Amino acid sequence: MVSKGRLSKSEDKKNLTEGASKARKQPLSRRTKESHVPNEVEENDSVFVRLLKTSGIILRTGESQNQLAVDQVVFQKKLFQTLRKHPSYPKVIEEFISGLESYIEDQDSFRNCLLSCERLQDEEASINTSYSKSLIKLLLGIDILQPAIIKTLFEKLPEFLFENTNSDGINMPRLIISQLKWLERVVDGKDLSTKIMQLISIAPVYLQHDFITSLPEILGDSEHADVGKELSDLLMENTSLTVPILDVLSSLRLDPNLLSKVRQLVMGKLSSVKLNDLPVIIKFILHSITATDALEVISELRERLDVEHFILPSRFLASQSTLKSKGRASSSGHQESSDQDCITLLFDVIKSAVRYEKTISEAWIKAIETTASVSELKIFDLAMLLIIHSTNPQTKKCIERVLRNKIRSGCVEEQLLRGTFYIHHLVLEDVCPSILLLAQSLFHSVDQRIISFGSLLYKYAFKFFDTYCQQEVVGALVTHVCSGNEAEVDTALDLLLELVVLKPSAMRLNAVFVKSILDYLDNMSPQQIRKLFYILSTLAFSKQHEASSHIQDDMHLVIRKQLSSTIFRYKLIGIIGAVTMAGIMAADRSRSASSTQGRADMSNEQCTQVTSLLQLVHSCSEQSPRASALYYDEFANLIQGEKLAPKALEWVRETIFNDFQDAFVVDCCVVPEGDFPFPVKALYGLEEYNTRDGIAVNLLPLLFSQDFARDGDQIASQQSSQKLVSPLCLAPYFRLLRLCVDRQHNGNLEEIDGLLDCPIFLTDLEPGESVESMSAKERSFMCSLIFLTLNWFREVVNAFCSQTSPEMKGKVLTRLKHIAELQKILEKYIVVTPDYVPPLANFDLETLHITPHTSTAISAKIRKKGKMGRKRKADGSKTSSPDTLSKEDYSERRDPTLCDRSQLDKEFTGKEEKTSVSLQNYRAFFRELDMEVFSILHCGLVTKFILDTEMHTEATEVVQLGPPELLFLLEDLSQKVENMLTTPVARRVPFLKNKGNRNIGFSHLHQRSAQEIAHCVVQLLTPMCNHLENIHNYFQCLAAENHGVVDGPAVKVQEYHIISSCCQRLLQIFHGLFAWNGFFQPENCNLLYSALEVLSNRLKQGQRNQSLNELLSQSFRYLQNFHHSIPSFQCALYLIRLLMVIWEKSTAPTQNREKIASLARRFLCRVWPRGEKEKSNIFNDQLHALLCIYLQHTDSVLKAIEEIAGVAVPELINSPKDASSSLFPTLTRHTFVIFFRVMMAELEKTVKGLQAGTAADSQQIHEEKLLYWNMAVRDFSILINLIKVFDSHPVLHACLKYGRLFVEAFLKQCMPLLDFSFRKHREDVLSLLETFQLDTRLLHHLCGHSKIHQDMRLTKHVPLLKKTLELLVCRVKAMLILNNCREAFWLGNLKNRDLQGEEIMSQHSQESTADESEDDMSSQVSKSRATENDEEDEASAGEKEQDSDESDGDSD
Repeated sequence: MVSKGRLSKSEDKKNLTEGASKARKQPLSRRTKESHVPNEVEENDSVFVRLLKTSGIILRTGESQNQLAVDQVVFQKKLFQTLRKHPSYPKVIEEFISGLESYIEDQDSFRNCLLSCERLQDEEASINTSYSKSLIKLLLGIDILQPAIIKTLFEKLPEFLFENTNSDGINMPRLIISQLKWLERVVDGKDLSTKIMQLISIAPVYLQHDFITSLPEILGDSEHADVGKELSDLLMENTSLTVPILDVLSSLRLDPNLLSKVRQLVMGKLSSVKLNDLPVIIKFILHSITATDALEVISELRERLDVEHFILPSRFLASQSTLKSKGRASSSGHQESSDQDCITLLFDVIKSAVRYEKTISEAWIKAIETTASVSELKIFDLAMLLIIHSTNPQTKKCIERVLRNKIRSGCVEEQLLRGTFYIHHLVLEDVCPSILLLAQSLFHSVDQRIISFGSLLYKYAFKFFDTYCQQEVVGALVTHVCSGNEAEVDTALDLLLELVVLKPSAMRLNAVFVKSILDYLDNMSPQQIRKLFYILSTLAFSKQHEASSHIQDDMHLVIRKQLSSTIFRYKLIGIIGAVTMAGIMAADRSRSASSTQGRADMSNEQCTQVTSLLQLVHSCSEQSPRASALYYDEFANLIQGEKLAPKALEWVRETIFNDFQDAFVVDCCVVPEGDFPFPVKALYGLEEYNTRDGIAVNLLPLLFSQDFARDGDQIASQQSSQKLVSPLCLAPYFRLLRLCVDRQHNGNLEEIDGLLDCPIFLTDLEPGESVESMSAKERSFMCSLIFLTLNWFREVVNAFCSQTSPEMKGKVLTRLKHIAELQKILEKYIVVTPDYVPPLANFDLETLHITPHTSTAISAKIRKKGKMGRKRKADGSKTSSPDTLSKEDYSERRDPTLCDRSQLDKEFTGKEEKTSVSLQNYRAFFRELDMEVFSILHCGLVTKFILDTEMHTEATEVVQLGPPELLFLLEDLSQKVENMLTTPVARRVPFLKNKGNRNIGFSHLHQRSAQEIAHCVVQLLTPMCNHLENIHNYFQCLAAENHGVVDGPAVKVQEYHIISSCCQRLLQIFHGLFAWNGFFQPENCNLLYSALEVLSNRLKQGQRNQSLNELLSQSFRYLQNFHHSIPSFQCALYLIRLLMVIWEKSTAPTQNREKIASLARRFLCRVWPRGEKEKSNIFNDQLHALLCIYLQHTDSVLKAIEEIAGVAVPELINSPKDASSSLFPTLTRHTFVIFFRVMMAELEKTVKGLQAGTAADSQQIHEEKLLYWNMAVRDFSILINLIKVFDSHPVLHACLKYGRLFVEAFLKQCMPLLDFSFRKHREDVLSLLETFQLDTRLLHHLCGHSKIHQDMRLTKHVPLLKKTLELLVCRVKAMLILNNCREAFWLGNLKNRDLQGEEIMSQHSQESTADESEDDMSSQVSKSRATENDEEDEASAGEKEQDSDESDGDSD
């Protein structure tokens, strides 16, 4: 061993410092020995040189390598043996080390000793490694030399610390430290670690990094703990060494407490570290996590880690640099690339951790799941969910569940997702397949919000990812379009349309996938077909270059093929596609016409293509009135959307203007002549036509030519060249005409205003007594005539509703009155013509299943001359052919939902009608009202001036919106709101089966988005509030005049019903608006504020900048004030639901909960007007809903149930059949089953939600829960005993169903409480069990009753109920044994009895399969015996049935 004494730690550090200072004063390069000759063998007589030469190493001078003549292992063995056998051992070691120190004073010699030796022997002769070690490395492998050589190296090393790298590129300090790596054995590891740590403390920063990172390769396991502590202390002193220290700590075996301490230190500095250091830091944090602290560490990490803080500034600087210097090399671009590499490396570290450490992935998901608000969820969280979803297959379902919950709660917004893809798109692109799978899974949801989030995943994947991912996105969306789910199809098409606008060039590359959808048009709705053709047309005609020419050719081929098809459906699809494509072509032309002349020439060519395409559609559809009508409607929608260029618009107007005159308008002064079955009169004119300039709509003759001329001789006289004229096209044609005029003249309709007040050639429509004498054909003719007249008036109101002059407003209001009058007349005709099927008014594909595929047409040649406003007599007769349905077609194809009367119509049908008729059944046969029509709701009193022939004011007339007209508008508006803003119950429909007809009659409405409709309704809130307040005042005055009785004898029944209906429709509209789930979207928040401000301003004017909660509170109070004047039970329910919708949007909803319960109770305790149909299913459903609302919002459900069941119901027992309860007038014998079912369900739900007690709970909690269960069992007992009086099947069914559920809840929630409450509250527990035992016995009797009566609907509940009763018996016995009262339990035979307690004597004769063992148990609890500690508990359980031949054929 080395004889020299080792210096102390302080002395070593002092020597190292002194040596470093000397090195700075005297560079080594100037101290090179001059005696050495380059490239010669070292000839020296020292012990060091001699022993090395003897052992096999030849030292060389200069830059030549030292030569190794023998194998490395042989050399070490020879030198070791030579030293040990030397006569002067161990002094020879000092001489050897002294020679080494003298030799390495020369820089070249020292460098040669640190570099590998040159081998003189063949490589094949080497028995060791294939590389050669340096001389110092070989000497360090000899144990007796290692400590001294290590000391020499550390004494020599400070001379090189502050020198620059040599010309040969060798860094001496690094080379010296590398000699200490991977030693086979360290003789004194503690000394070595001490010297290294001292060296690290004085070394320059760049060398400190190298020395620290070399520690795991130098130290042994025994030194890890001490070095780890010193490194942690160094980390606190010098933050610049954070990365190498953490890198080393991750590789050392350290105490978990030390790692936790370092982790806390690092976590606190996480926000201030550099991006380059972040991967190493995160790796250390994740490496130091244990199962116990995983959630805590991950939660803190996601709060402190702000990745976008590092990325966004660099991107901003890069973009600024690009703007300032284009074409010049900039370091910012390299910086951005470097930053992105660091981000990629960071996520690789995280991916590795979550892939191989289940604890980390689960903790990360849990940490994200516990975030409660939008502000807590970060971009990094969303990126982590997507990454964990891709890296860990076991967590896919968990990730999807978390995402769904976050989406439903509104925590995941589009802005957050957009930021995630913008910042981390390079990282997320690697997991693109997983993102697409996640989006596909979300698309299959029934929640529209989740589907929308899935569409956003597709959208941003397409926007930020490469071409391959874009192709996968389009393919997935095409699959969704063909899925058959309506919500899924609509969302996928909307997204494809958005992508076409967002990335047209990329979408054009994938057009072949979109074109494949054309094979699946059969079951798509008209709006979906429009979207598809709009997408394809945009791809084909958005830019004129070769890439899109093949798409244009395919589009033309498909549309021509469909237009020429003999299948009527395909022809209609062709019309929709052609008009949509024409709109895209014309829109593109109009944009390009303002540029260069060359583009203008191309524009003219496109204009020619548009006109030729429209002419093709016209020629293919002119022989079919339905096809023509659809063409006019589609074209009108195109013009209404301002998608047609002015030049094309002018061509359309010139084409249709004269055609409309020739087809439908005649001179008013000339009454048509013909063999008509009814006298022709000009009716419903708004002006006195004293001159020959008046015009009229020639309706009756056109309709007659179809319906009555078929059997006459006129068919034979028709010429084949005559043009077809059908009254079916009257309304669609006029819609197209007025929209053309409106667009050309910026809303001015003076050119066609004569059609507003012109009369119609009809006959006397009032049926009178002659209706019974009419033939069925004549009655059908009159019905068709009224339908066509109504549709004409509807289109006229659509056209002129936006005119601002008082005269025009007055005429529009008059037309509304005509519509209301005609609807009453129509109802009278339909009553006596029950099998009548009207002519169609909506011509899209959704009405195909209720219309024939062929139509009979009689052509006639019509020749007209003159302008609009004057017509001359035409030659020939006018014939028409509206498409009508046969009785068989209609009865087979009519959707049953159309035949169901609405709630309003069932409640308020006039008493004078013997048979109720609802025009809601005929919605598909009325023209659709535009949203602009409802601006009429703003109208108050309108003064209309009546002019004489010289245009002087002859008289004035005041016109206002009456109740029938108001009801007409509100009915239509409520249907539109329900269709667009109310989310239907989502259900998956097989692709090859027809969907429902919910959208029939709303074709024009679906051209708009739900946001537009909501905005329109919000604009109408002020006039609707005015009408609601007027209705409120009306009923208040009515009650005052009739001494509080709103349905007294002096009340006008018809007027009362109409205004009640208006009130209900207003409340329906309000509810539909505020229940719209679109208000949860950030872009619609301002719309919600606007709507609430309208309501709150009705209460307090002038307040601005109120918070959402304040607006909700004032709106709640405003609407609540109307409860005094609610006219009907249905209105009451809608008011309650409206208040609940307002209440649920508040962040502090507890204040209004009691108000809702109080209001619901008030409505239940109110005597409603006579005429409410208590026996109808609709009333039962509404009563059920209101009673549920009351019990769910009241403070004490048990007290409310006890009040109803214990006080109100007994009043009915001995009362007359039609009597009602004085406490709850809505409770009658007819409605008792509703009350009973709701009370049983709410009682079971309440006790099920009560947490089971534990022994650790306080005594007070035990007493409160025991008291609660006493009340619950008492209520249950009251309800169960009611079946002895009210024993109808629905009551018994509810008793069996909810009785079993209550017993199950008693077993799970109450019995654990009784286990540890029995000793302290024995009397209370025994009383509870005694009461409950009587109830279970009655349930057992009910089981016997069901079997005796062989009611399969009841007996299916018996087995489960008996099983539950048996479990109760066993559980009670276990509770008594637990409390050392086993003697209180005894078994006995319980006889089968009926509901009245009479024994069932014939039960043995009814057994058919096996003997039934009555193993029933009774437990009697006697308080007298309880005091003597001989309590006996009797609990009954049902008999064990063995009947296997009974089958359950009924459902609940």
